[in-house]
Amino acid sequence: MKIPTIAAVLGLAALTSAEVYLHETFSDGEGWKDRWTVSEHREDLGKMAVSTGEWYADENKSAGLRTTEDYRFYALSTPVKPFNTKGKDLVIQYDVKNDQNIDCGGSYLKVFSDSLEPKNFHGESEYNIMFGPDYCGSKAMVHAILNYKGVNHDLKKTVSAPKDLHTHTYTLVIKPDQTYQVLVDGDEKAAGNLIDDWSFLPPKKIKDPNAKKPEDWVDEAEIDDPEDKKPEGYDDIPEFIPDPEATKPEDWDDDMDGDWEAPSIPNPDYQGPWKAKRIPNPDYKGPWEHPEIDNPEYKVDNEIYVYDINNIGFDLWQVKSGTSFDNILVTDDIEYAEKVRKESLELAEKEKEAKKAFDEKPKEDEEKKEFVEEEEKDEEITIDLDAEEEEPKKVEDEEKEDAEDAKKPVKDEL
Repeated sequence: MKIPTIAAVLGLAALTSAEVYLHETFSDGEGWKDRWTVSEHREDLGKMAVSTGEWYADENKSAGLRTTEDYRFYALSTPVKPFNTKGKDLVIQYDVKNDQNIDCGGSYLKVFSDSLEPKNFHGESEYNIMFGPDYCGSKAMVHAILNYKGVNHDLKKTVSAPKDLHTHTYTLVIKPDQTYQVLVDGDEKAAGNLIDDWSFLPPKKIKDPNAKKPEDWVDEAEIDDPEDKKPEGYDDIPEFIPDPEATKPEDWDDDMDGDWEAPSIPNPDYQGPWKAKRIPNPDYKGPWEHPEIDNPEYKVDNEIYVYDINNIGFDLWQVKSGTSFDNILVTDDIEYAEKVRKESLELAEKEKEAKKAFDEKPKEDEEKKEFVEEEEKDEEITIDLDAEEEEPKKVEDEEKEDAEDAKKPVKDEL
């Protein structure tokens, strides 16, 4: 009998402990309305509906939750199977398609604890994580904002978001060793350590508040050369002189125009205000560096990554509607997230073909319309030609009838 190794047992334990806390595909038509709660915080929130968008590769798999009204705020959320991320990987992943050619608006999602009030959900509701693309004009970026002790901290690195009409998959991975990854379509766009790439903690070192630069500290690298003297007559050189090549116009009348003066030009001998030459300062000590000390407010925190997760939702403003969200995934199973992402990317490639066909359809319809109009035009011409051929024949037949009538004998009327 083969006894499993410790590594195998641990691997099995890790496999069985991995869990999917939410995987929303919107594949059951109107069923999403039973799972998602639309906020009642304001009355003019935009409406959302499940739709494939204007082009799609698979009518069922391509269906996503879509914004439907322009110039609207959107606020809705759904519960996640409650869990705490301590000792676990966290993966937030979802698909976004902006087939309306978005000009200004958000496409990000937010992750919440149990403090969220779904019916009173609004822009100021406290969240744990905000992740996903945001657009405004030419600016297109991926947010990765993490809450730490009630304060939101944005990722220091800049991650660009694709700005096109196709489906893209956004992934945020946070691990117990406090490292992270931001992926777009499976490609790593940012990675590193939470402490380094967010400003969660105060600096480890601070300037010593008791240290001051000595009064006799010389930090001027150069000084005026005391041996350098201003040449005699230097200040007598004018900045401008009369143009030696100028001549008085022939029509100049001194009585009428006054005494003629040549126009001024820059003096080529003028060198500007005199300055002594600079030489190295023999007393220079270099730049003074403020001494640093350990920051008493700095404390190591190895659990910055830990969150209680209970809800996920969208809190958006969109100028132009038409964004679709799909495959919203919250899990601690990185391999499962990769599998879902691979399926999304394969479908996205097929959607590109669907988009190409969608773009070509108006051209085909226009060509068909032109063909039908041309056929109708040809038919009208044929009818007109037939009519023109029949008209001389009709005239000729009438003339023959008149000639026959003329040949008949005329009977005298008694």
